[in-house]
Amino acid sequence: MRIFAPNVVVAKSRFWYFLKKLRKVKKAAGEIVSVNEIFEKRPEQIKNFGIWIRYDSRSGTHNMYKEYRAMTRAEAVETCYQDMAARHRARFSSIQIMRVAEVKAADVRRQYIKQLLVPKLAFPLPHRIQRVDKNQRRLFIAKRPATFY
Repeated sequence: MRIFAPNVVVAKSRFWYFLKKLRKVKKAAGEIVSVNEIFEKRPEQIKNFGIWIRYDSRSGTHNMYKEYRAMTRAEAVETCYQDMAARHRARFSSIQIMRVAEVKAADVRRQYIKQLLVPKLAFPLPHRIQRVDKNQRRLFIAKRPATFY
């Protein structure tokens, strides 16, 4: 079972929480043999991740699918928790991550991720200060620099 948690104590607690939902097992009847952190194979390469979530809101339980671009699974899940807290006021304890999968560029569903997959992606660079040659540069100038074009 793959559990995303900030530390070992929370991971063990979440493990027993999910195991109670899957099987009729109490904490006293079971034993956790080991807790291992799983590292990414290619942490320096950006990837698209799809995350299937179930969360409890004030009105009921909802299923959701979200997509994120991140270097690692853990980073994508962390972004998901922050996003759910911001958009839906969902706390960590009310979110259940069902599945996290790497999504190929062709299989991306969400438009906000598709727009980042353009090959020649360029961002505008507003409010730049033009550099002056060092021999013509002055330390103090009476007017503010023009940062628009």
